[in-house]
Amino acid sequence: MKRRSVSSSKIQTVAYDTEQKMLEIEFRQHEVYRYRHVPLTVFHLLMAARSKGKFFVDNIKNQYPFSRVA
Repeated sequence: MKRRSVSSSKIQTVAYDTEQKMLEIEFRQHEVYRYRHVPLTVFHLLMAARSKGKFFVDNIKNQYPFSRVA
């Protein structure tokens, strides 16, 4: 997955794998989490969101299974 830098006070980079429907988020504290079963539309909405941190909390956190990578 290719990570993209984003403008956010909480999130540093975001990556998405369309085949696996996996969203990877690297937070500013350098923690990396992978969220499974995330629809492509949710990824697009995250990338378009004015506040990516708020969108994450409202629409991704506790909504999809996840694992910590680093």
